[in-house]
Amino acid sequence: METHGILKAFPKVKRHRAAEGKEAPPLKKTLTQMVTGNVFQGVCIHIVPTGIGKARCDIFHQQIIQNGGQVESAFSPSCTHVVVDELVDRERALRLLKTETLFSAVELVKCTWLSACISEKQLLSTKDYSLLPTHSPQHVSVEEPKGTLLGASSVPEQMALQPDPKTVQDVPTETVAETLDEHDDGVSQDDLEALVNGVKPNMGVPDEVQNETEKPALPGKWVCAQSSEAKGMNHNKNITDKLEQLAKVYTHTGDKWRALSYSKAVNALKSYHKPISSYTEASQIPGIGKSMATKIEEIMECGHLSKLDQFGESASVMELFTNIWGAGAKTAQLWYQQGFRTLEDIRAKANLSHTQRIGLKHYDDFLDRMPRSEAAAIEKTVREAAHSVNSELLVVACGSYRRGKPTCGDVDVLITHPDGTSHKGIFNKVLHILHNSGFLTDDLVSHEENGEQKKYMGVCRLPGPGQRHRRLDVIVVPHGEFACALLYFTGSAHFNRSMRALAKTKNMSLSEHSLNCDVVRNRGVKVVPGRPLSTLTESEVFQHLGIPYRAPHQRDW
Repeated sequence: METHGILKAFPKVKRHRAAEGKEAPPLKKTLTQMVTGNVFQGVCIHIVPTGIGKARCDIFHQQIIQNGGQVESAFSPSCTHVVVDELVDRERALRLLKTETLFSAVELVKCTWLSACISEKQLLSTKDYSLLPTHSPQHVSVEEPKGTLLGASSVPEQMALQPDPKTVQDVPTETVAETLDEHDDGVSQDDLEALVNGVKPNMGVPDEVQNETEKPALPGKWVCAQSSEAKGMNHNKNITDKLEQLAKVYTHTGDKWRALSYSKAVNALKSYHKPISSYTEASQIPGIGKSMATKIEEIMECGHLSKLDQFGESASVMELFTNIWGAGAKTAQLWYQQGFRTLEDIRAKANLSHTQRIGLKHYDDFLDRMPRSEAAAIEKTVREAAHSVNSELLVVACGSYRRGKPTCGDVDVLITHPDGTSHKGIFNKVLHILHNSGFLTDDLVSHEENGEQKKYMGVCRLPGPGQRHRRLDVIVVPHGEFACALLYFTGSAHFNRSMRALAKTKNMSLSEHSLNCDVVRNRGVKVVPGRPLSTLTESEVFQHLGIPYRAPHQRDW
């Protein structure tokens, strides 16, 4: 019925078949004479022919092209839509595409959507035709930070407390995670954390990812309950190197679920006491399922992971683009679909936001990890500025610096006051001093109200020749939230996820603001926030959770 309806638009083709009793001449020659429309302007479609048939696919192809769209003969990151027969389900579609996942910007739809668009002569919503489940990773959205972008340092404080949602930028996932209000631990927070720690989330995670999370975390095996110093030597570096590459690819393509699954497997292998020798041995390690064990076996036997070949050129280009501060996976995919392949393409052709322009300007400096001594000098500079405002302020550099790492990617500086009130009003004063001294060179996002916490994200440079531009975050918090904020911004990310997942099993909720007890959840979604416990020190957080205190250098998972 659909084919007949579409062919009504091509009477010459139908008459030719009836008169000659044979197939029409090639559609490309016949249909390119039709008037071009714009229904599919800016759309790039790959059609899976199974069940649709070659003749029908040819008609679809020509209609897409004649209406301003593009057709991809093979599934690739440039695709905006993948079309399958209406009888093909999602799982079969992925098998036909020979992939375990779709790029997060791709729509997987039934061919009835394509027919409807052609019939209605407009690009219709895919909502009623989509084969992606409502809660699949492709549809999980992470709220981006609300902040006011700065162009000067003299923003009045009364304006600073009213962030404009129109100025929210597409910032990298790790930046978003730092700025979320994690009192709301729904899909985007707790379920992601639970996935890493082997607790199966109560939601529609793809089967191939759930297979990697079937083994529940064993008592006493929580990452946060152990010292990272116990990791010892990595006996499986040849395997973890390949899996880390794939985890990075999934991160850059916006597939958080698989990125977390691979990261969990990597951590499990790094902690294993000897080299893996077989599929059976790998599958028995907590945190590694059958699918992951198969990939480990492939690496052991071939020294390569064929899954990496699936991404081809796109993997390196996506990594190049997402390394621009302010460009997340969706933005990088959009640029790729627009034909950009180099940083020069981005500079010359892309429509860049304020933060992306800064990220591109300091691209190499941001990627270059700074020595520990430089991070210490940055902390000292911020501390001196803070103490010039109030000598009793507490100023602590967190992140990898506090964990004792020899190099750091950026510097997070936490500021508070022991009396619980004198931290108020110092945020703009400290930033004003740092701007006037020339230490802060570029502003990214600032004046973010996150509870009582205020956060500045910008760029600094130490005085003197040869100094590089570095990423700096300054966070002012009330003293009652200082311990939880200190724990959160110290990391590591894997250690933090474990702490939060453990809290969830105890009907608690841990964020950078507080540790709450008596939390009530319905299907993993918090419905009663509970009440905050007293946590004046980090050790009290560990004590409430019933695990031994771990010093910062023992949290480097």
